[in-house]
Amino acid sequence: MAHRSERTGEAVGRVRYLLTLSRPRFWLYLAGPVAVGVTFAAETTGELFTPVTLVLFAYFLLPANVFLYGVNDVFDADVDAANPKKDDREARWQGDSAVAVVIAAATVLGVATFAFTPLVAWPYLAAFFALGFQYSAPPLRFKTTPLLDSISNGLYILPGAVGYAAVAGAHPPLAALAGAWLWTMGMHTFSAIPDIEPDRAAGIRTTATFLGERRTFLYCLACWLAAAVVFALVDIRIGLLLVAYPALVFGIYRSDVDVERAYWWYPILNTAVGTLLTLGALWRILYA
Repeated sequence: MAHRSERTGEAVGRVRYLLTLSRPRFWLYLAGPVAVGVTFAAETTGELFTPVTLVLFAYFLLPANVFLYGVNDVFDADVDAANPKKDDREARWQGDSAVAVVIAAATVLGVATFAFTPLVAWPYLAAFFALGFQYSAPPLRFKTTPLLDSISNGLYILPGAVGYAAVAGAHPPLAALAGAWLWTMGMHTFSAIPDIEPDRAAGIRTTATFLGERRTFLYCLACWLAAAVVFALVDIRIGLLLVAYPALVFGIYRSDVDVERAYWWYPILNTAVGTLLTLGALWRILYA
């Protein structure tokens, strides 16, 4: 009985660790774009819930996060040893082979999504996995090269492009892709501000460590302003909604709010903005 209890405890511990590793606060960063992309592509309510759309949402809700952050934590083990974010909100890599198998399985599940999606969606799927792996893993390891770390984080909007292409059978509007890519660049670089000192101490070069805190705020402001302008080419209402990001980052910069605290506000803001976008697209389907 004691051995069984120990095995059960180990299994529960691994599940808790995997959930922490997958960053539950950020699950909707990948699944949310799927919902937005599907909703904007759909012309009827029946197109919202199909085997393809449900598979994509389910994969990008959890397994894709295990893949993305699992690869990140494996190759950042040395760097994360001194990162204070890993003390409570995130997890340090523990070298558990069973967890490594789960990360590999999440990757294989992602490869299987190609079988469920049309050819037009494949470039976006391929780009997601390529960027997701090479962001953290050698030889490219984009996260250690200023500007490339920011640009490569466009991977977060690719699930939305997959969802759109899977439903519409066509590529998303170029302006929407460009605007969303600029948004992710700002989001990624803002999230790196709390890591400036730990990254510098570990010898890691990022856009944030290269620019320093003040100029990184300006960089994020520029990315989010550009995203709002480009999205306005798709729909002026979306552009106006996206103004919330440069407005907030400007307010944070001019206030005494700790950026590490402000960083954790963004999952709420992103969820609210994504919800409004999705509701707007649903209104078009139901009442257009």
